[in-house]
Amino acid sequence: MGSINEARKPHAVLLPYPSQGHVTPMMSLAKLLHSRGFHITFVNTEFNHKRLIQSKGVDSVKGLLDFKFATITDGMPASDENATQDITLLCDTTRKTCLVPFKKLLTKLNSGEVPPVSCVISDGVMTFGIRAAQDLGIPDVTFWTASVCAFVGYLHYRQLIKRGIFPFKNDNYLIDGTLDTPIDWIPGMKDVKLKDLPSFLRTTDPNDIMFDFMGEEAQNCLKASAIMFNTFEELEPELLQTIVSNFNFYNIYSIGPLGPLLRKHVPHHSQVLSLNSSLWKPDTTIFEWLHNRDIDSVLYVNYGSVTTMTNDHFLEFAWGLANSKQQFLWIVRQDIIKGESATLSEEFLEEIKDRGILVNWCAQEQVLRHPAVGAFLTHCGWNSMMETISEGVPVICWPFFSDQQTNCHYSCEKWGIGMEVNHDVKREEVAKLVSEMMVGEKGKEMRSKAREWKMKAKEATDVGGSSFQGFLKLVKAMF
Repeated sequence: MGSINEARKPHAVLLPYPSQGHVTPMMSLAKLLHSRGFHITFVNTEFNHKRLIQSKGVDSVKGLLDFKFATITDGMPASDENATQDITLLCDTTRKTCLVPFKKLLTKLNSGEVPPVSCVISDGVMTFGIRAAQDLGIPDVTFWTASVCAFVGYLHYRQLIKRGIFPFKNDNYLIDGTLDTPIDWIPGMKDVKLKDLPSFLRTTDPNDIMFDFMGEEAQNCLKASAIMFNTFEELEPELLQTIVSNFNFYNIYSIGPLGPLLRKHVPHHSQVLSLNSSLWKPDTTIFEWLHNRDIDSVLYVNYGSVTTMTNDHFLEFAWGLANSKQQFLWIVRQDIIKGESATLSEEFLEEIKDRGILVNWCAQEQVLRHPAVGAFLTHCGWNSMMETISEGVPVICWPFFSDQQTNCHYSCEKWGIGMEVNHDVKREEVAKLVSEMMVGEKGKEMRSKAREWKMKAKEATDVGGSSFQGFLKLVKAMF
């Protein structure tokens, strides 16, 4: 048995969805809770556990005396691929197979040499964790790692069925203007169209797995004792209020952006900061390149950890960036083109020489914090949105799927920090948008607006700010 002090610690078990965009914020939350005296068990799937070891070495999963890693099976077929698994299959499999192994893990933890489990924090799309905790009489909280605007959208998926909108009757909806249909019946979401709702509604299949999964997981979150969001009240106030007013759910904690909260409120000497959840190895040579660039002169391009594209779109982006004549740092994952490796011609590489750099992965928060970075071409994943807002960097949006279309709409139409690239990418449009964002008047306006949001995010995460207070209330409720 551990020391008396260790035995008395509250023990939080954190269960992220096994994708980088979910693991990252859950790890930040784990470090914050650890800094407040919690014993932590961080639960990865066996597949991602192996990927962490591949990326960072076996020491990366040893943890600390009071911060341990554990694993459960994801129920997926065995694979040694160093890439995000098939999302649809993974979602369907985790919800059908993971309840029993997770309950076994909780039971094992409660009979082992660690403090008894005092709280389960499950990802908002791993809601079997809520059921496991409640079955075992353990307090539960769910952490919705995407935006509140997307959460409200998912909560209304059932309404799309009732109103006869879902499923679409045929594939004409893609070209006949159906997606431009105004939606005026979702409280807290003004001036939105069908195309601005989370993208899984875009199907003619009444049994579409992802539409059902995301809609029902959002509903399941309302069964939790409380929900946390990686956002701040000032950014999404009407949407937070909608959850209270229309779903009678009151235990909501806004605790974002998590990056600044972590940097400000976890001591710099804390051992826990050495723990790293990145499933890719970042390139550190880029910072020397950035140090030699002028302020706000570099476009940072990264589509996140899951987005894939066709080779045609990849080449259109490449030549759009080249033809913009602007400086750029482009993150090109090995699996960015589905089924093949990304390759670029010598002609392209010669064209961008001295003003463009391509690498496989990077430490994104550090890049966005660099004074040379003046804009971010992004897929609009929520971690990326929170990080870019935290650093006051405007966005060029190319949403891929899920909540990203909703985040794009809010960035461009509500928050005033974004421009959107047409999904069918053309190099002329990319070049024009990049030039406008980097050296045009509209780009200057958006950079100014982005810096206003940066100040609001800073205030929210400062001592006494809304997110700081939300985090303290959460800790008090969990102790």
